[in-house]
Amino acid sequence: MEKVIEIKHLAKSFGDLEVLKDINFTVSKGEVVSVIGSSGSGKSTMLRCINLLEMPDSGEIYVNGKNVLEGDINQHRREVGMVFQSFNLFNNMSVIENCMIAQTKVLKRNKEEALKIAHQNLKKVGMDAFADKPSTQLSGGQKQRVAIARALCMDCQVMLFDEPTSALDPVTVGEVLDVMKKLAEEGLTMVVVTHEMAFAKDVSSRVVFMEKGVIVEEGAPQDILVSPKSEQLQKFLARFTSQTN
Repeated sequence: MEKVIEIKHLAKSFGDLEVLKDINFTVSKGEVVSVIGSSGSGKSTMLRCINLLEMPDSGEIYVNGKNVLEGDINQHRREVGMVFQSFNLFNNMSVIENCMIAQTKVLKRNKEEALKIAHQNLKKVGMDAFADKPSTQLSGGQKQRVAIARALCMDCQVMLFDEPTSALDPVTVGEVLDVMKKLAEEGLTMVVVTHEMAFAKDVSSRVVFMEKGVIVEEGAPQDILVSPKSEQLQKFLARFTSQTN
């Protein structure tokens, strides 16, 4: 399968704290990879390094065969979209303006084209009816769906999701997961840092388990979540089971 992302020997520290230690990881075209692990295991830092929101201390990151550490960061971010847990919408703009601004400023699309693409992607996430609403008047789940539409407007090759449902109430979590499931079915390449084990099991093509800055185990959801080999993963999943009972 065609590799979209390839990470080799990635390492990242903050002061004396070694957050990522020799990470090696690939994502193929059309794959949905869920990254699970305890808080502080390095999941979000790995994602932020892929998008160069954090600069790695060492290692290589390739997207579509190009070493992104040697290229144009802005070009790289056009190809790799990011959806954050805190939405990061512009509060002084309407929904449609949020979806147009990067298209016109970064991709240099004219307003007419940007408007058309914004409406297409808002329809895709079920938010086109809210196009003219101020973004501050939306619920958390609605904001996250707009954030996904905004990222889709950039025609990215791969989408990174950093705990996209962790700031949402239980009612709206389902709305966002449904949109992500639909995108997965359409073949969008996705890397999702998540605590939603049902999503990881049902939607992912592969699950990666991280602990203390290393990838401990990875494989098909059935193998990782149903028959974990490592003691660390068994303990992690047992904690999840006890929380949901």
